[in-house]
Amino acid sequence: GYFIWRMITKRKTRKLRRTRNNMSSSPSSSATTDRKPTISQEEQWALESQVFHIYQLLYNIPPNSQAAMLELQRDSHMEYLVKGLRHLGPSFSVLDANRPWICYWILHSIALLGESVDVALQHNAIDFLSRCQDQHGGYGGGPGQASEFSTMIMPHLATTYAAVNSLITIGGQRSLESINRAKIYSFLRRMKHTSGGFSMHDGGEVDVRACYTAISVASVLNILNEELVQGVGNYIVSCQTYEGGIAGEPGSEAHGGYTFCGLATMILINEVNRLNLASLTDWLVFRQGVEGGFQGRTNKLVDGCYSFWQGGTALLIQRLHAAADSTSSEVSDDENSSDREEGAGQHSDDESSIPIRTYTETEPLFQSQALQQYILLCSQVEGGFRDKPGKSRDHYHTCYCLSGLSVAQYSRSKDSDSAPLPGSVLGPYSNLVEPVNPLYNIVLDQYNDAREFFSSAPAL
Repeated sequence: GYFIWRMITKRKTRKLRRTRNNMSSSPSSSATTDRKPTISQEEQWALESQVFHIYQLLYNIPPNSQAAMLELQRDSHMEYLVKGLRHLGPSFSVLDANRPWICYWILHSIALLGESVDVALQHNAIDFLSRCQDQHGGYGGGPGQASEFSTMIMPHLATTYAAVNSLITIGGQRSLESINRAKIYSFLRRMKHTSGGFSMHDGGEVDVRACYTAISVASVLNILNEELVQGVGNYIVSCQTYEGGIAGEPGSEAHGGYTFCGLATMILINEVNRLNLASLTDWLVFRQGVEGGFQGRTNKLVDGCYSFWQGGTALLIQRLHAAADSTSSEVSDDENSSDREEGAGQHSDDESSIPIRTYTETEPLFQSQALQQYILLCSQVEGGFRDKPGKSRDHYHTCYCLSGLSVAQYSRSKDSDSAPLPGSVLGPYSNLVEPVNPLYNIVLDQYNDAREFFSSAPAL
């Protein structure tokens, strides 16, 4: 599949070059003026030129050198991440209202690499996030960040999601017990909107992102109930567009981030069959560009962060199909079992009547090797990841590029607990990162620990 992708990419490249040459030829006619490239086309061609130059360097070197070029630079990424968790410079003041997000982006990236921070730094992070927790429930953007109407912290659904995921990623009793489930439940109830969705904060916007962060937090903390779920499905269904993807709010454009949020929410509330999944899948698979990465919207440039937002959506759809196939198989097994009971004493040579469950590789909905290539060659820099060539690294893209790398590496596995075969991992097998639970984007081991912890917590 990977080599077919390369052939298709080369053909598309030749076609685009011919198109550019035709447009740049200048017979003096009004028709030529009408065919002038758009800004979007020019930006797309410039990006393709940068990306294909990088890929050409890879293809023209010996295989052993290719492995080195495709290597995940774990040590430099860890250095960049730990440094960012300890201290950030004055230029990061623009993200002052997003400090729990910075914690999540860094801690989750470290966990994906199979690493952890020292105990002292873990305790500092827990203490910091506790100071972001409002006394009436939910987490704000930082300690003491209040609205103009209150001296208390103004909690926000997005930073609540980031704080809870951060504390689950740190793990351990001290971290998980610092989350006040009862007060978070009260906060989620306050954010419930008459449309069926949720407001991001008091008096804030209502959108699919709010629905996801609220339902995700409630689900992982084991406080999800009918009161919170009521009307959410109706709201999200109203946001699915004619293209098939999901918009942030009714009437807006389909978007990769909102599509992930909408689909994950519908799975968590067990209403996913209300979406037009066939249309959503059609929209999704055409978001992977010739560069191998994903774009967030139609006619936009690829961006490394959509490696997770779109790749994670694809993995969720695959898991839905796998679950449906498993259910059908179990129903068939039950029917065969009943037939065998009715025909007891009769010998059958039909091997299809014997229930055998096997875990084999499945074909992903996207070109997983091509996505890994884009992440490792175009987004990876020495310490961190970026949107695309020409951009600077940041913790946000580091988090979601590594998350997308995990999704791509495990995209062929039907069993999320088993390691992928070497052929599923581009570059050396040491590139393998930790698997995630794609519904929450939490590393699987940490999610399982949290699930066990909160499942035994007292009911609210």
